[in-house]
Amino acid sequence: MKKIKVGIIGMGFIGVSHIEAVRRIGSIELAAVTDVNLDLARKKANEYGIPKCHGSIEELLSDEEITAVHNCTPTNLHTSINEAVIRSGKHIFSEKPLAMDSRESEHLLDVLAENPGVVHGMNFVYRMNPLVQDMKNKVAEGLIGQPRLVHGSYLQDWLLYDTDYNWRIEPEMGGASRCIADIGSHWMDCVQTVTGARISEVCADLVIVHPIRKKPTGQVETFSLNKAAEYEEKEVRTEDYGAVMFKMDNGIHGVFHASEVSAGRKCFLNFEIDGSEASVYWNQETADSMWMGYKDKDNLMIMRNPLLMSKDAQKYTYLAAGHPEGWNDAMKNNLHSFYSYISEGKKQGVDPCDFATFEDGHYIVKLTEAILESSKTKRWIKVK
Repeated sequence: MKKIKVGIIGMGFIGVSHIEAVRRIGSIELAAVTDVNLDLARKKANEYGIPKCHGSIEELLSDEEITAVHNCTPTNLHTSINEAVIRSGKHIFSEKPLAMDSRESEHLLDVLAENPGVVHGMNFVYRMNPLVQDMKNKVAEGLIGQPRLVHGSYLQDWLLYDTDYNWRIEPEMGGASRCIADIGSHWMDCVQTVTGARISEVCADLVIVHPIRKKPTGQVETFSLNKAAEYEEKEVRTEDYGAVMFKMDNGIHGVFHASEVSAGRKCFLNFEIDGSEASVYWNQETADSMWMGYKDKDNLMIMRNPLLMSKDAQKYTYLAAGHPEGWNDAMKNNLHSFYSYISEGKKQGVDPCDFATFEDGHYIVKLTEAILESSKTKRWIKVK
């Protein structure tokens, strides 16, 4: 089978994660990279043995060998780059959030409608963990009864101190929401995936813990420790924490909170689905196991075991039980699903897909805007 040649735009933390995942999929060849910091792009190309390092996005898009492009740039560049990729006729896999606002994300859907042959996917990676897929099947098969409640959190500590800084803090680059758009979006996508329903109404409280942060005068990488001696004080206009009550379009009620200032929590994404007969719970930091709870019999702690998982979930797992699979494996699953879809000649709008699409990303952007409006007006807001 002829390999699909791929280009990646953006060589920051997440861009390198895409490189690592792409290299694990035999049907894909990483052909080129580019970054606004060309020295960084050259360094990564040399480090990973990538044949080409293009000097610009335009140069990469004009490369006829490349079939698909990964957009791993800051949020403020997503719309322009995604549109350019789509109009070039190449398939697009984008980081989230899809755009700065729903006006931009809706525009991307319009551009896709004009280019129906382009396959589009998004990196809502956690939905592709094998046990999340197993949970989805358990819920669909009625093994917890009728789903009634959903609750959980996504907690991190990488912005705990007022000396911690990143481009995501600035709304001009990251958008009007930070914590909810950055990590809360993953939580919402997981819950919508597992329940097969959409969050349709929200009531939120967003909090800026550090009204002023100290921005280093030099560049700081995501998740790094900031010990810069020179800095400038910057007003913070995006939330460090958010709590959201919600209703889903199938009658489920829920609540979650997200934080980037919770000391000791690194990537604590967890959620529980409470049904009429049982509950099921999963935590990303212990991704190789899930919990099922019952009223009238012993609770279960279930280790991922390919031999015992639902048939549909087995295609997402590769290692024998006791050999932990985690974030990198979910990332690989996401890209493998995206590129298998392309290789098999499937068409969106006709053939179903399990990876997140731009339609999913657009809805998450609208959800985020509803959460922002709810926090501002102090009332329940229906997603438009």
